[in-house]
Amino acid sequence: MGRRRLLASVGLTSLACFGMLALAVGLGWSPHLGLDLEGGLSVVYQPAHKVSKATLQNVANIMVARADGLGLSQPNITTQGNQVVVQLPGIKDPKKVLSILGTTAQLFFRPVIAGAPPYSPAKGKANVPYKTPPSPVGPYHWTSIYYSSANGGTFNPGVYAEDPAYASYKNTPITQDNPHKIVVFNNPGGAYGAARLVLGPSEANGTIIKDAFPQVLQTGEVVVAFTLTGSGSPIFNTIASNNYHTPVANDLDGSIVSAPVILSTNFNGSGQISGNFTQASASRLALDLKYGSLPVQMVQQTSQTVSPSLGKASLHAGLLAGLLGLLLVMGYTIFYYRALGIVVVTGLITTAAFLYGLISVLSASSYGLTLDLSGVTGLIVSVGITVDSYIVYFERLKDEVRAGRSVRASVDKGFRSAYRTILSADAVSFLGAIVLWVLSIGNVRGFAFMLGISTLTDIATAYLFTRPFVILLGRNPYVTSARRMGIARGLATAEQAAA
Repeated sequence: MGRRRLLASVGLTSLACFGMLALAVGLGWSPHLGLDLEGGLSVVYQPAHKVSKATLQNVANIMVARADGLGLSQPNITTQGNQVVVQLPGIKDPKKVLSILGTTAQLFFRPVIAGAPPYSPAKGKANVPYKTPPSPVGPYHWTSIYYSSANGGTFNPGVYAEDPAYASYKNTPITQDNPHKIVVFNNPGGAYGAARLVLGPSEANGTIIKDAFPQVLQTGEVVVAFTLTGSGSPIFNTIASNNYHTPVANDLDGSIVSAPVILSTNFNGSGQISGNFTQASASRLALDLKYGSLPVQMVQQTSQTVSPSLGKASLHAGLLAGLLGLLLVMGYTIFYYRALGIVVVTGLITTAAFLYGLISVLSASSYGLTLDLSGVTGLIVSVGITVDSYIVYFERLKDEVRAGRSVRASVDKGFRSAYRTILSADAVSFLGAIVLWVLSIGNVRGFAFMLGISTLTDIATAYLFTRPFVILLGRNPYVTSARRMGIARGLATAEQAAA
């Protein structure tokens, strides 16, 4: 191979590797660190009852959408077995994020059918289990008796605002918030003169909402404005027609957000939810409604907060271990192989530049790669794999020299033999990385990914950088025959060195 082609191969490979590094640095990109390196929150959720894998994946997708809506940096939300694992690096308010990510956010539009006094158990029955409240006697109380449209649209509860028949019925637990049954919940603010409200079966759920956002009215009241889907608009208009001039409650996760009186029968594809909101609470409700409701109730199993200081300590320890190992390897190869050790050093630096740039680009891309401690471990292990490739090549050169060939004649022929071994070893390593990626879960995948990327990089640099670089050095008489650092000195057998 001509000298010009060899120089071009070394130059272009170096340009590509350091160009990748320059691209990342120039654009201000850097690897996104995982939870164990940056600190943050790790939570494991499990469904309240058995669900399909598709449902569980849907839960994870909704949580990802909510996390993106909150502007969280690189959330890692995955399914593992029958659980959803949430890892959120770098967050400052874990409680707030958890309250939004893990809420079921199931919204039901339920007509108000009666008021109820505070819960008062029947005599001698203080610990009775919850049972579904019955329908009121006769038509809906507040539709036919307590609300008079002739009274100028003013609610007139009269003396029966709180139906005493419901006093002995407990509040409906969130696990019993069945859209097809009657429920009873506390009435926030005590509107309509009732401590609690009895709500009828749901006439629609939150899936009819297309978008939601907080809005401040001219009166200064904060509401949640929403737009309806194409199929949801006629459904909502039907609810309005059926409950015109009567309250309809917004039941969100087993609690009443508000129970406004319906004052129109045509909402033209949009509406508002009012209920003593602050800007923060309105934004939270809008986020829940916008990104959908979880199809199943999720129960928090574990929650672990990793402090940023602990994450930094882990990162520094990992980097120190990697740097120390790298320096020892560089020192040993230079001592043992002399000038060829310089090839190992420059090759490792070039590979490191490429991998740092590549990881930074993948972190900034839609792939959203996150570098965690297991990934750092994979990179450290890959140093050994890369150095093994150099050693295989150099030891093959030794065999050629022992056979009586010159260094100049050995460098090219020796690589052809060594490259087959390098390919075989890297193929085994890459296959192992694939198996780990497919079969493992959690952080082990980070190790597998970094190991696989590093192995592919080693195959490319061995052929495009190491081979032409060593051939160029082997053809240079000064580098080959230098007394202390020459290639011949590094490849000599014990007998030749003594001679």
